[in-house]
Formats: sequence, structure tokens, C-alpha cells
Amino acid sequence: MLSSTEPTPVRKSIPQVDFELDDLDADEERYLDFYRKVAVHEDMFVPLAEHHDGPQSYYVLFDRTATWGHPGMPQILAVHLQREHEKQTFSFERAELPLPSMAQSWLIHRGCPHDAIDLDSELGTPPADEATRALERRLVDHGDHYAMGYSYTCDDPDDTVTVVALRALDERAPSPYRVVVEEVDTDAWTHTLREGGFDTSEAALQWCEDRLTGEASPLPPVRPSTAAIPPAGVAKTLAPRPAGRSR
Repeated sequence: MLSSTEPTPVRKSIPQVDFELDDLDADEERYLDFYRKVAVHEDMFVPLAEHHDGPQSYYVLFDRTATWGHPGMPQILAVHLQREHEKQTFSFERAELPLPSMAQSWLIHRGCPHDAIDLDSELGTPPADEATRALERRLVDHGDHYAMGYSYTCDDPDDTVTVVALRALDERAPSPYRVVVEEVDTDAWTHTLREGGFDTSEAALQWCEDRLTGEASPLPPVRPSTAAIPPAGVAKTLAPRPAGRSR
């Protein structure tokens, strides 16, 4: 994942994002809604991945303006566009998410082919190890098995970290609360991703708060599953999130 502070030079020039919406402004209200929610920051997006399939387009975007918003807010934006050229209009969905792999999963579950939305390795930090790659693959493949209850992104160059608390949709899942932690090594320009398992939302959220203040103990392991996980059920709501630390 990128850091908004960009401590090292980007290895390639950043491509300009093109939403290809010329002449699709018949619905002025929708066009303005898209501008306000997405395109207003168009020149500050880094396209980590994109796929175009006829009238549909899928984007994983790093929003460099997010660092100036509310402290801790997600810096990844997933966008799904569906164009209707005959009617000269379009529809869109968007989601702010803390990790690129979560944005990939969100887009895949909206019709994007799984193998068509790989991240551009020259625009973000590459995984530091196989454990990171394996966990990212699981988030991409099975992200719909969890509901996100809390996230906090800190882009301090001395401690660039994102913490995400998740709730398994299957109440019988082992370690029903998960914490995923991404840490960026701004010297090596790589990132690691690790996962821990918790029995309660309070314990998961407390670990996130401790990590943000630099006082966290090692992540507890995820308890092994004793049976195959059935299809996802109804999402549960996590307890109120901790305040996090100020930027």
C-alpha cells in the first residue's frame, strides 16, 4: 500500500485516471453526485488496479487526499461504473476501504473477473513475504465472509500502519473476531500483513487501540477451524470503535 507522504520516489509515473464519462451527462443529478463523491479528487488518485469490460469499469484507487481528511479514514477507494450509452448516462457504486485486497474483493463480488483486477506492483509497496501474499489472497477470495467493524490508517512515515477489525458472518466460526494489520516498511518500500483472532469485539478493538499507541502485545493466533465454514449469514455490529490517535 502507498503512503501519502511518499517517502521514496515512485518507480513509474502515475497514470491519469479516466472514468470515460464524456457525453454521459444526460442525468445531471447523477453526474454531479459522481463528481462530488468520486471525480472531485480525480487528479489525486493513484490507479492501483483497473479493469474495463465493455460498458463496465472497475477501479482500485489510492486517494492521496485522504491524509488531509478525518484522522484514520480509509485511503483506498473501490469504484464500479456501469455506462448506458444509449441513454447517455451511467450508474456507479463506490466504497472506501482500508486495504487494496478488500477493494479487490468488493469489486469481484460486483462482477469483476477475479484474475482481471491484480494490483500494479510498480505503484504500491509489494508484499514483503509469502505470509503477506497468502493473507491478501484470502481477503480477496473470502472477504465476503466478514463484516468490517472498524479501521484506522496511520500514514506517519515512522509508523505507517493500518488496523482493521472484522466480524465473521458465521457465528460458529473459530476466533469470530479478527484483526488484520498492515505495516509499511518505508525504507525497504514493502509491506507486511498479519492476522490475529479474538473471542470478543472488545478484545479486538482494544488490541487495535494498543497497536496505534505502540503498546500492543503480539497478535493472538486464529483458532483452527474444526469444520468447513458454511455460507455467510447476517452481519453483526461491532462495539463502538476506539478513538484512535490523532494525526
